[in-house]
This record gives sequence, C-alpha cells and structure tokens, in this order.
Amino acid sequence: MGSTGIVFEGVRKEYPDGTVAVGSLDLEAREGEILALVGPSGCGKSTTLRMVNRLVEPSAGRIAVAGSDVMDQDPVQLRRGIGYVIQHVGLFPHRTVAQNVATVPGLLGWSKADSQARVEELLDLVGLPVGEYGTRYPHELSGGERQRVGVARALAVRPPVLLMDEPFGAVDPQGRRRLQREFASIQKDLGTTVMMVTHDIREAVLLADRIAVLSRGGVLEQLGTPEEVTENPANDFVEDFLADFDVEPRQAEG
Repeated sequence: MGSTGIVFEGVRKEYPDGTVAVGSLDLEAREGEILALVGPSGCGKSTTLRMVNRLVEPSAGRIAVAGSDVMDQDPVQLRRGIGYVIQHVGLFPHRTVAQNVATVPGLLGWSKADSQARVEELLDLVGLPVGEYGTRYPHELSGGERQRVGVARALAVRPPVLLMDEPFGAVDPQGRRRLQREFASIQKDLGTTVMMVTHDIREAVLLADRIAVLSRGGVLEQLGTPEEVTENPANDFVEDFLADFDVEPRQAEG
C-alpha cells in the first residue's frame, strides 16, 4: 500500500434493522490517485466513503488510512486530518470565505500567521484571490465559487486523503465541467489521494485514475481504469449500468 492510500479489508456495514449496505468489501485507493465509486442508487457508495472518516461506523473488517486503522483513532481527530467535500459544501454562512478556509487550522492550533498564509495560498490555488474574495460571505458567491471554497477548506491542513461525495453535483453543467478540470489540475499538483463518489459516469471517466463499480450491498463488480471499465465491462451488471450513458473512453493526455 502507498503511504497515503486507503485500504478496505473485508469491510461490512449492517444496520440494526438488518439492512446490509456493504457486505464484504476489499478495495484500495492507491497513493496519489483519484478513485471514483460509481453505481446505481442504493449501492453503498456514500456509506463506503463515510466509513473512511467514521461518519458511518463499520460493522466489521478493517479500514486503514496512511497505514493506520481508523478504528484505533479518535474520530474527531481522524476527521480533522481527512479532507471532506460534499455536494452542498456546508460552509458556515456567518463566516467569511477566509474564515471558512481557516476553520480546521484554527481547531488544530495553528498560529494566525500560518493560517493566514495557508488561506491565501489555497484561495489563489482555487482561483479566488484573498484580496477579492476573502472578506465575502457564502451568500455573496455563486454555486461554483462556494464549491471552490469547500475544496480549499478541505485541503487546508494538507490532508493525505480527500473524500468527495458528489462534489460538483449542485453546480450548473457548464460550471461543473470547468470545476472538474480545475480540480483535476489541483489534485495532480498536490498528489493527494482522493476517493470520490459520483452518480455521473462521465465525471468518473474525466477525473478518475481508476473506477470502482458497485452494485447493491457494496459488491465490487469491477475495478479498473476508465478505459478498462468502459471498453471491457466485466459482466452484464456493469454493461447494463453503462448502457444509459453515452460514454467514450478518456483520451490519454499529452
């Protein structure tokens, strides 16, 4: 395993009513890659993602982040060290953009100077210079701008792992594609390990190094590159899942 990867070993999530969201999942997000989780609604994608930072507690099995079992760590401290981006961002409405990005550094006791420098660095990185955007409030931003702030906030303490749950789903289609490309560039520069849930196979093909196709119960039907999944579906389930999408394999860069 890469030093900043995520590993699932026989991971299960069963709820008290007997519902099995994830049966027995073996999966690895390698160091520095974007791994996209796709599949129909109710297949356990978000449950799988949220077990990494223990927003959902696994029932059995082992999940390791950067080589450490997540169940051996305090959940609050664990979450502060893992970036997390969700569809509706979750910015604090009464805090400025700069204050939102500085949230976790503040909780971890960073000095004011270090926090300010990191806020400036990240807002520049996501194309929202602090001089223009730092004092604005979330309601003064577009949906795409709020999502950029969410990404900046998630990266604030240089987390080795970034979890993204439908991260661009609330953005209009034109802004969404632009954000996708900008995020891909940022991730490539930073080398962060990303596990991303998306319902949009096109987004997975555009962004991911590998795609994990899940069926109900968190069953891993196929794991491979975008080209492998789209050109050589592993079985009828994957083929049927792809059938509703007019997807072409991502063209190699360069």
